[in-house]
Amino acid sequence: MAKATTSYICSECGTQSPMQMGRCPRCGAWGSMEPKVERPKAVSRASAGHKLETLVQTLHDVSDLETARLASGIAEVDRVLGGGWVTGSVLLIAGEPGIGKSTLLLQLAQKSLLAGQSTLYVAGEESLGQVKMRAGRLEVSADLQLTRETDARVLAEHLRHSAPQLVIVDSIQTLLADDAGTPGSITQVRDGTALLTQAAKEVGSTLVLIGHVTKQGSIAGPKVIEHMVDATLALETASGFRVLRAIKNRFGPAGEMGVFEMTSDGMMPVTNPSEAFLAERPSGVPGSVVVAALEGQRPLLLEVQALAAKSPYASPRRIVQGLDQRRVDVVLAVLERRLELPLAGLDVYVNVAGGLRLTDPGTDLAVALAVYSAVTNRALPEATAVAGEVGLAGEIRSVTQLNRRAGEAQRANYSRFVGPTSSDFHGGIAVESLAAALKAVWEA
Repeated sequence: MAKATTSYICSECGTQSPMQMGRCPRCGAWGSMEPKVERPKAVSRASAGHKLETLVQTLHDVSDLETARLASGIAEVDRVLGGGWVTGSVLLIAGEPGIGKSTLLLQLAQKSLLAGQSTLYVAGEESLGQVKMRAGRLEVSADLQLTRETDARVLAEHLRHSAPQLVIVDSIQTLLADDAGTPGSITQVRDGTALLTQAAKEVGSTLVLIGHVTKQGSIAGPKVIEHMVDATLALETASGFRVLRAIKNRFGPAGEMGVFEMTSDGMMPVTNPSEAFLAERPSGVPGSVVVAALEGQRPLLLEVQALAAKSPYASPRRIVQGLDQRRVDVVLAVLERRLELPLAGLDVYVNVAGGLRLTDPGTDLAVALAVYSAVTNRALPEATAVAGEVGLAGEIRSVTQLNRRAGEAQRANYSRFVGPTSSDFHGGIAVESLAAALKAVWEA
């Protein structure tokens, strides 16, 4: 008979090791290697000689999936979800402690109750008295069902019998899937998620799981959880605001974001994020450029800042925050090679004001103009916004939804919009190269 084997798995990043280690070799966390016992698997029906049958259908025979959506009651959340809750879907919301996950979900629970939907809140981390105290501040209805049950098997059976329309679990790290497990361990988080996911999909409940994040900012627990759920949302901070971002969404576009402000009355949606993010932008300062970025399907006006200073080191530093370091390095190389901008002896700092993270390639032109402005000490004219991707030859390449970006700039009273040449681009200054963009900005 085969013996059970023991391996050790990091509770922070999921790294597996055959021996006990005090520190994880991958993420560097101390005391995170937990034992996992692998017992011999039972003999399968195939190996025992039983005949196996599999149901196979053609694509034509598969019935169409009708996606039923229910509005969450908060427009910014509906934007991120792609239109509202999807019946029978499972969502994971992750964020740092104290960022407002529980507050936002209690508000969503209230909206669900007002819409006549049965709602269950599983308080795994707080007492019911603490939940009631926060709920009173947020004016949540007394009809909200509460439980402190953390046994995933018991919760799964309760879902099958009562079938609440919305279930909120705060948090998934507090659940237990077997009596011998430890809450928060890799196996308990994975198995607990699997049990609740199966039950929610059977009865058509919308299941929302709150998750923790590691010191590196990634979602804690095994990566398989992100594959099991239908949508993964991240709640972050930026310029004093809270940003809810869709990392993964099977029923809508990924990358969508909603902006909130934390107040004494809870998380309030910010209806005009462009104005909010540019509220503290200084005027007439070299190195400051307004970019019309696109996050998901939403155009936003944000400030890209650059600073150049003489380096005391043999190798000048390149410090980047909020943007892809490699893309910024490419833009700096193009400036130095194509425009002969002297950067060899300068430390260059590039930042998206407010702490927002951008992955949009359309920010390249803003980075180039900000660095050029900082080095030459020439501020951009007021009411100027830009967007465009910079190629290695110094050309300005087209970006998606250029007219929507230009429209957002016009709506925010940025009358001069500089972007790439495009057949369907209207309402701005079209440029083909980085040199032409510099001329259009300062000499027009």
